[in-house]
Amino acid sequence: MGEFYEKVKERLIRYAKIDTESANGAGRWPTTDGQYDLAGELERELGEIGASDVWLDEENCVVYGTLPSNLDHPAEPLGLIAHMDTAPDASGKDVKPWVLEHYDGGDIVLNEEKGIVMRAADYENLRQYVGQDLILTDGTTLLGGDDKASIASIMTFSEHLAAHPEIPHGEIRLAFTPDEEVGGLAHTLDLARFGAPTAYTLDGDHLGWYMDETFNAAGAAVTIRGLSVHTATAKGIMINAADIAAEYIGFLPPLEKPQYTEGTEGFFFVSSCAASCEHGEIRINIRDFDSAAFAARKAFLNDLADRLNKKYGPGTVTVRIDDQYFNLKEVLKDCPFLVERLKQAISEAGLTPRTAPFRGGTDGSALSFRGLPCPNLSAGYENAHGRFEYVPIQSMEKNVEILLKLAALYAEG
Repeated sequence: MGEFYEKVKERLIRYAKIDTESANGAGRWPTTDGQYDLAGELERELGEIGASDVWLDEENCVVYGTLPSNLDHPAEPLGLIAHMDTAPDASGKDVKPWVLEHYDGGDIVLNEEKGIVMRAADYENLRQYVGQDLILTDGTTLLGGDDKASIASIMTFSEHLAAHPEIPHGEIRLAFTPDEEVGGLAHTLDLARFGAPTAYTLDGDHLGWYMDETFNAAGAAVTIRGLSVHTATAKGIMINAADIAAEYIGFLPPLEKPQYTEGTEGFFFVSSCAASCEHGEIRINIRDFDSAAFAARKAFLNDLADRLNKKYGPGTVTVRIDDQYFNLKEVLKDCPFLVERLKQAISEAGLTPRTAPFRGGTDGSALSFRGLPCPNLSAGYENAHGRFEYVPIQSMEKNVEILLKLAALYAEG
C-alpha cells in the first residue's frame, strides 16, 4: 500500500455515505439540501488540516480554502476545483461502499441477495485494474466517485502539504461547488474570493486523462400552439400540436443523434417531448465542437419553426435557445502552459497523458469563459452515474501524486 492509500480510501467511503444527489428542475441553487452536509464536512476538515481562509458560503453552498505559500519568491497560485453533488441518474441515498481487494479479473457480485452482478464481459475497463483494490456499491445506488474521488484526492493532497512544510509550494486555492450534474456549472463560485487567475477542475473517468476540448452546448425549448375542436367538425379548423411536434422532430437530421455520432461529430438530442392537441413542448440539446457549426445548428432550429409557421400560421411554433457552455479549447489555446504543466505532472507521476475531445462539458467550460481558464484532470472513477460505478483506490493515490507534481511545477514558476 502506498503512502496515501488509507487516507483516500477512508475519505471516499465517508463522503460516499453522504447523500448529495442534485435535482433537475428544482428551481433553486443549490438544488438539494444534502449538499450542505458534505460542504460542512469539508469546511471542518479544511480547518483541521490547517488551511486558511476557510469559508462555507451558506447561501450558495460553496466551500473555499487556501494553503498559504511557503516560498521565498512569488509564484502563481494553483487553483483546484471539484463538485460535491452526485448525478440524479441513479440514487445517491443510503450508499453502501465496500472494498474488493486484489481484484482477480472475474465477475463481481455486488449484491448476492438481489442477484446483482457486475460482469467482466460487460465492462472491459475492469481489465486494467486486475490486482488493484476497488471501492464499489451494493448495486442499488451509484457510488459518487463522480466527483467525490476527486475531493478525496484534493483533501489528501492538501493535508499532506500542510503536514510537510518542508515541501516547497506556492499558494493553493481550493473550491468545492454544488450542482455540476444538473447544469450548475459553478455559476455561484465567487472568482474574487477564489483568488487564483487559473485553475484545474478534477472530474471525469480514466486515470491519467485530461480534457482541454469540450462541446459548445445549448438547450432549445420548442413550444407549439395548437387548436382543439371536436373531431367530428375538425376539418379545416383543428391544429394538432402533437402532429406538429412529430413533424418538427422528423425534420432533424436522422443520423445527427448521440447514438450515431462519435469523436468531434455534433448532434441534436431530443431529451423530451410532451404534446396534446392544444399544446406541445420539445426539449432539444444542441452540441458541436466547431463554433460555426454550433451557430448553424441553432439557426437550423429557428428555420424549422419558420417553415412550420408558414404552413400552420404565425406563432404556431416558437423556439427559445439558451447557451449553456462553450468549447474549453477556445480559451485554453491562449494559455497553453496550463495544459503543458498538467501533462508534465501526469508524466512525472509515471503515467502517459491521454486526451480526446470530450463529448460533454465540465464546470471548467463555463468558468473559462467567465475568465478563469480551467483544464480538467480526470478523477479516475469508472462507470459513473450508475449502479456499477467503482473507483480503484490506486487511481486516487496516483491523483494525489499528480497534484503534488503540479504544485511543484507551479512553485518553480
